[in-house]
Amino acid sequence: MAAAAAAAAILRAALRRSRPAAAALLLHRPLPSSRSLLPLPPPLGFAGFGYSTVADETTAAARPKGKARKNPMKQSRIDFTKVDAALLPTVILVGRPNVGKSALFNRLIRRREALVYNTPGDHVTRDIREGIAKLGDLRFRVLDSAGLETAATSGSILARTADMTGNVLARSQFAIFLIDVRDGLQPLDLEVGQWLRRHASGIHTLVAMNKSESLDEHGVLTAAAGEAHKLGFGDPVAISAETGLGMAELYETLRPLFEDYMFQLPNNGLNQDDPTSEAETEAHEGDESKLPLQLAIVGRPNVGKSTLLNTLLQEQRVLVGPEAGLTRDSIRAQFQFDNRTVYLVDTAGWMERSGKEKGPASLSVVQSRKNLMRAHIVALVLDGEKIAKSKSSMSHPEVMIARQAIEEGRGLVVLVNKMDLLRENRLLFDKVIDAVPKEIQTVIPQVTGIPVVFMSAMEGRGRIAVMRQVIDTYEKWCLRLSTSRLNRWLRKVMSRHSWKDSATQPKVKYFTQVKARPPTFVAFMSGKVQLSDTDIRFLTKSLKEDFNIGGIPIRVVQRSIPRKETVKSNTRNTRPRINTRMRTEKRTTVSEPTTS
Repeated sequence: MAAAAAAAAILRAALRRSRPAAAALLLHRPLPSSRSLLPLPPPLGFAGFGYSTVADETTAAARPKGKARKNPMKQSRIDFTKVDAALLPTVILVGRPNVGKSALFNRLIRRREALVYNTPGDHVTRDIREGIAKLGDLRFRVLDSAGLETAATSGSILARTADMTGNVLARSQFAIFLIDVRDGLQPLDLEVGQWLRRHASGIHTLVAMNKSESLDEHGVLTAAAGEAHKLGFGDPVAISAETGLGMAELYETLRPLFEDYMFQLPNNGLNQDDPTSEAETEAHEGDESKLPLQLAIVGRPNVGKSTLLNTLLQEQRVLVGPEAGLTRDSIRAQFQFDNRTVYLVDTAGWMERSGKEKGPASLSVVQSRKNLMRAHIVALVLDGEKIAKSKSSMSHPEVMIARQAIEEGRGLVVLVNKMDLLRENRLLFDKVIDAVPKEIQTVIPQVTGIPVVFMSAMEGRGRIAVMRQVIDTYEKWCLRLSTSRLNRWLRKVMSRHSWKDSATQPKVKYFTQVKARPPTFVAFMSGKVQLSDTDIRFLTKSLKEDFNIGGIPIRVVQRSIPRKETVKSNTRNTRPRINTRMRTEKRTTVSEPTTS
């Protein structure tokens, strides 16, 4: 009896201290999995705003003793992973500046794409950023907007961002109105609520009280929820975009809204099996040039990169203006050109690292460099007006951009913008057209034939020429040549090259392409003489001229083939000898087996 009482006391202590391993050992039961363990109780506070995350898939309610816990989170009745991305519900994040819209955007798309920086007196986000959100089994399109300032003067940056947000509301079905619960309900929050009622009367708006991870005591959260009711958009949801708390409550709020929206679409928006599209997909798998194209638009500040993006998309997608450094975030957009998917990335102005960049400016520089590494083709934008007034066509940062793109193996297209400003002065116009290609060839001698397009993004002139040149460069970048064709070409090239004598001529056994994007070739050498740097440059130049693949980086490497005599001798020595009869003139003998 005493032993049983002691065991019961230990069991109660183990359960009280949340030690399931000790409890399972005493009860002779297998250790339960982590999903079947009891959840921690929620922090005390407002009863309707318990914290949890979607990953946990639990609520903070304790189950009765002796009953198995049931998962209170319901699964969606629609498989959103099979819904076409264009038919997914669209949610826009709105609110005054510095309430955590970009942080929530990064939380929903599960990547750090939007710049997040604590700037109470400034606006980090200025453009509309779009992504596919993943919240549990929900999938939807989410838009990150700039902070709204209703009292902004006409024509200012804040007024232009508000106009852009109003235009995007037309293609949104839902809105998440974020407020900073730590600051309480501000007068600007009430003005933003009135602005939403005027411009988004047909959009279902949900209020989210962000930054509420530390306000869970003494009824502070309850009082904040009561203030949020003044906005007139129903019950708010307490979340923390930084820590991920409250995402389960946000899921439970959005799930029935998204389901009702999808049930109104034909076939619930699900993709139907299309044999034609499947055949096209299989055909594109073998042809890398038909895969989606990643195009990064880079350059110095205020050269017209954002204007070029709007021109290519044929819509006001990003904010433009005469101010230098207007773009901070790298904006990604998708569009179709000649039945080809193109992903455009508008980067912030490329500046030299002087050590003086602080805040969002320093983050923009880092983000621009990352997007340059991810791109397939880099479009370097130059200012034609500045070229006409200066002695050189490219500044030091522009030269560094071009060289880095070539060193990373990316295709490069140079775009000279603002040529409409030189139309009246024909002398300067001809000077720019003649000087830019020559200087590019001088500063980047390792790649010949880099394409140059002269255009005017403001007037839309040269839009088709830019995209055709980008597609042409991309197809060259993805080119693959067969080994038989390359070896026939190699025999002709080696015969027309001048060698000092036959002894110094390198012997190339065969020549093959090992990869594309960029094209990379390997020359297998059979002799002791290796290809010199001059020979490699000769082969590279001949490849570009004979196969019309100029303007892209080409890599040629060499490898030595081991001599066959060495291989045979090693093989003969390691193989054991067998008994053989040898006949001589004197007598016949039997040789003994030997091993080496």
